[in-house]
Amino acid sequence: MAINDPAGVTPAVVAQHATQVAVLDHSWLTLLGIFGPNDDLRALVRLPGGKVRTVAPGERFGRAKIVGIDAAGLMVVKNGQTRRISMPGG
Repeated sequence: MAINDPAGVTPAVVAQHATQVAVLDHSWLTLLGIFGPNDDLRALVRLPGGKVRTVAPGERFGRAKIVGIDAAGLMVVKNGQTRRISMPGG
């Protein structure tokens, strides 16, 4: 379905299918995407303050450390606990 709206307004049906309400946890790290070769994956994340950055295994943000990235998500250690972060809505 091609939509060509010269006014730049997104039709309601498109917006409804493209958005999900209350999916992101704004209080902690949110995974936005994973990219790169399988032996050197990187992740695009949204930090709690809203800043978006690219991270790699071994990097730290605050008291948390990225310990692994794979096709299913990333692993983060914080305060001695390991947590898997997956793509939202998945």
